[in-house]
Amino acid sequence: MGKKKTRALSGQFNKHTRGFGFVRTEDFEVYIAKENTLGAMNKDMVSIDLFPEYLWQDRPEGIVTSILSRASKEVVGTLQGHRGFAFVIPDERDVKEDIFVKKENMGLAKAGDKVLVKITNYPSRKTKAEGVVTEVIARAKDDQGEEKALIRAKGLKEKFPKEVLREARNLKEMDLEGRVDYRKDNVFTIDGADSKDFDDAVSIKKNEEGNYLLYVHIADVTYYVEDGSALDTEAFKRGTSVYLPDKVIPMLPEELSNGICSLNPGVDRLTITCLMEIDSTGKILSHDIHNSVVNSKRRLVYNEISDVLEKKDPIGFEDVYDDLLLMEELTYILRKSRAGLDFELPESKITMEDGKVVSVDVVERRIANILIEEFMLAANRTIAEHFYWMNVPFVYRVHEKPDMEKMVELKAFLAMFGIPLKGKMDNIHPSTLAKILEDYDVSIIKTVILRSMQKAYYSTDCIGHFGLAYPYYCHFTSPIRRYPDLMIHRIIKKALLGEDLSSFEAKAQAAAEQSSKMEKVALELERDVEKIKKAQYILNFKNRKFEGVISGVTEYGIYVELENTIEGMVRMDSLKDDFYIYDPKRYRAIGERTRKVYALGQRVLIRVKGANPKARQIDFVEE
Repeated sequence: MGKKKTRALSGQFNKHTRGFGFVRTEDFEVYIAKENTLGAMNKDMVSIDLFPEYLWQDRPEGIVTSILSRASKEVVGTLQGHRGFAFVIPDERDVKEDIFVKKENMGLAKAGDKVLVKITNYPSRKTKAEGVVTEVIARAKDDQGEEKALIRAKGLKEKFPKEVLREARNLKEMDLEGRVDYRKDNVFTIDGADSKDFDDAVSIKKNEEGNYLLYVHIADVTYYVEDGSALDTEAFKRGTSVYLPDKVIPMLPEELSNGICSLNPGVDRLTITCLMEIDSTGKILSHDIHNSVVNSKRRLVYNEISDVLEKKDPIGFEDVYDDLLLMEELTYILRKSRAGLDFELPESKITMEDGKVVSVDVVERRIANILIEEFMLAANRTIAEHFYWMNVPFVYRVHEKPDMEKMVELKAFLAMFGIPLKGKMDNIHPSTLAKILEDYDVSIIKTVILRSMQKAYYSTDCIGHFGLAYPYYCHFTSPIRRYPDLMIHRIIKKALLGEDLSSFEAKAQAAAEQSSKMEKVALELERDVEKIKKAQYILNFKNRKFEGVISGVTEYGIYVELENTIEGMVRMDSLKDDFYIYDPKRYRAIGERTRKVYALGQRVLIRVKGANPKARQIDFVEE
C-alpha cells in the first residue's frame, strides 16, 4: 500500500466482479482497488479515505476504512456442492461474490438447488463471505426454479401470514346503510378472459340534455381492509399485486381479491361510485362520489365485446347491447378530447400449459380495451381534481416533464427520419409529441420517445401527469391490486363522513413512497420472468429464421425484436464481414471498411442461435 491517506468521505460501494469497485461521493467517483475494499460487498455503504491527488492514476483513488451498513443479509442462489463444503452462486446481479457454506450448514439442500442463504460472516481482506442455508426454494430439476428464485430474491412471498389469513376468513358482515343502490341498474364488468379479480364495473345513461351519465363503480375494499389491521399492514408491505405468466402474487388474500371484494356477476358487492356527466365534446360537466352497492349483470370479456361492437352483432348480448353502443360512442368522444401521449407499444401474452410455454403472442388492444381504459382515466382524473381542490392529504400518480438533455437527444434522433421536434427543449408540451406519434405510427419512434420519458410514480404533491397531459391524476380504480388506490378510498370515505383528514398526511406519504418502491420491484420481476419464459420458448425454434426489427444498438451487439415481442441479440463479434463501430448518438453501428449500417428500426433477417433462460439471454445471428 504505502500511500498517504487524506480526506474522509462516505458513499455506496459499487463492486465489479473482478473485486475492485467505485464509491460515488457528492463531488466525484472514487476508484477502490481490490486490496483496499476491506471486504465491502456490492451496494454496502462505506467510509473511505481519499488519497492525495498526486497519487491518483487518471482518476480519484481511495481506500475503504469502515463499512457503515451492509446491503445484503440474505442471498438467493444456486448451491454448488463439493466434498465437505459448498458455495452459493448468487442469482442476483447485485451480489458479486459467492457465499461459502460448510457441510453442517447446508441443511437439506443438495447441489443444484435454489436456496436462500443467510450471511453469518462477511468477507474480509483474506476470507470469503460465509453463510448458512435457511431455505430450499426449489430443487435442481424444478422447471419453475428460476422463477421461484427470482420471486424470493425480490423479497416477495406467495403465501400470506397466518394472522392475515385469519382476518380474511373472518370478515365483517355487509352493511348497506347510507349507500346508493345500483343493484337494479345494468351494471357489468369488462375484463380479460383470464381475469379473476374484478375491481371495476361500469354503467351508462343519457339525461334529458343529451349528456352522458357515466358510472364507474369500484370495489369498496377498505370496508373489509381496515386501517391498521393485519390485512392492511400486509397490503401496505406488498404494495401491489404481481402478474406473472403462470401465477399471480396478490396484494390481498384470495378470499378478498377473488371473493368478497371482486365484482363477480350475480352477487351484491359494496362499491364506491364516481358518477360523471359528460357532454358531446368530452368535457366533464359535473360529478358525484358516493358509497354504493351493485350487482353485476354480466361478466364480459374484451375480445367478445370487441367482436360485438366491430361487427355490430348483438346476438347473445342483447341485454347489454344498447349500453355498449352508447359506451362506444362516449369512448371515441373521450379519446378525441385527450391531448396526452398514446404509445400503444406491443405487449406480450405468454400462454402456459403444464408449466411449459406454448405460445408467445402480442396482446390485442381493441375497442373494448380502449373503452375501459378511457372510462378509468376519466374517473381517475375526476377523483384527483376533486381532492386537490379540497386541499387534503392525498396520493397522486405523477409523471414529470422530460429532462431537457433527453429531449435534445430525441430531437437529433427524429431529425434522422426528417421529423422536426419544435418548441423549447426544456419545456416540450405533450401535444407536440402526441402529434408526432399520430403522424408517424412507427413502433421504433414510439419506443425512442418512451425511452426519453421520466418514470411515473406516486406522490403527495400534485405536479401533474405529463404523459397523459392531465394537471390532476391519481390511481383510484384498482384497490384490489394497488395500495395507493386503497389509501385513496380510505381518504374518500373519511371525506364523505366529513371527518378531519389531517392524520392522513403521514399515511399518504408512506403509501406513496412504499407503493412507488414496490411497483418498481414488481415491474422488474415481471420483466425478468417474461425474459426467462421467452428464452425457454425460443429454444423450440433453434436454427429457425425470422424477420425482425432492430430495437437497440450497443457496443456489444444489436438487439432484434421479432413480431411476437421476443427480443434477442446479434453479438458484434458474430458479424464477420467487418469491424463495426458503435455510434450512440445515431443509435447505430457502422462498418469500418464496408460502411454498412445497422440502425434502430431497420428490418433484418436472423437465425435463432440459442438461449440461456437462467441468464435471461437470447442469441441471434444475422442471415
